[in-house]
Amino acid sequence: MNMLLDLSRIIDRLSRMIGQSIIWLVLVATLISTVNAIIRKAFNVGSNAFLEIQWYLFAAVFLLGAGYTFMQNAHVRIDVISNRLPQRARIWIDICGIVFFVLPMCYFMISFSWPIVMQAYASGEMSSNAGGLIRWPVYALVPVGFALLALQSTSELIKRIAFLTGHGPDPLRLGGHGNTEEASAGEPASDASDEARAR
Repeated sequence: MNMLLDLSRIIDRLSRMIGQSIIWLVLVATLISTVNAIIRKAFNVGSNAFLEIQWYLFAAVFLLGAGYTFMQNAHVRIDVISNRLPQRARIWIDICGIVFFVLPMCYFMISFSWPIVMQAYASGEMSSNAGGLIRWPVYALVPVGFALLALQSTSELIKRIAFLTGHGPDPLRLGGHGNTEEASAGEPASDASDEARAR
C-alpha cells in the first residue's frame, strides 16, 4: 500500500503542477479578448484567429484542469444527499463511481478522440473561418485531458482504498493527502484512526 500511496503522491504533484500552471491561461485569454475588443472598436478590424484562440484556451483550462479539480474535491457533488451518509458510505460511492463510470468514460473518450486528432494532424485541418487556426492542437486537448483525469482518478481510488484499510487520511478533505503536498508515512494511519474515533 505504501508503494501505491507513493504513486498517488507523484500523480498528485503532476496534477498540482498542471493545475497551477493553466491558471495563467485564463489571464492570457482575458488579455487577448481585451486586445481584440479594443482593435475591433478602435480600428473596425476583427480577427477570427483571436476569437478562436480564446476558446482554445478555455478548452485547455477546462480539459487539462479536470484532474486537478478532482484532486481538490472541487467537482460537483450532490451534497444535500451525500452529506447525510456515513463517511465510509461516501467513500464507497466514490470508489464505485471511479471504477464503473469515470475510468471507463476516460477510456472511451481517449479511444474515440485520438483517431480524430491523428486524422486532423495528417490532413492539416484548418478552421473553416477566414483567418482561423489549425485544428489538431485543440482536438488533442480531449485525449490529453481525459488521460490526466484518468491518472488522477487512479490516485483518488488509491487514496480511498487506503482510507478504508486504515492506511491513509480522509480523501474527501481538500487535497486528499491531509491538505499537504507531502504526508509522512506515520501521518496517514493516525489520521485514519482519528477519523474512525470521530465516527
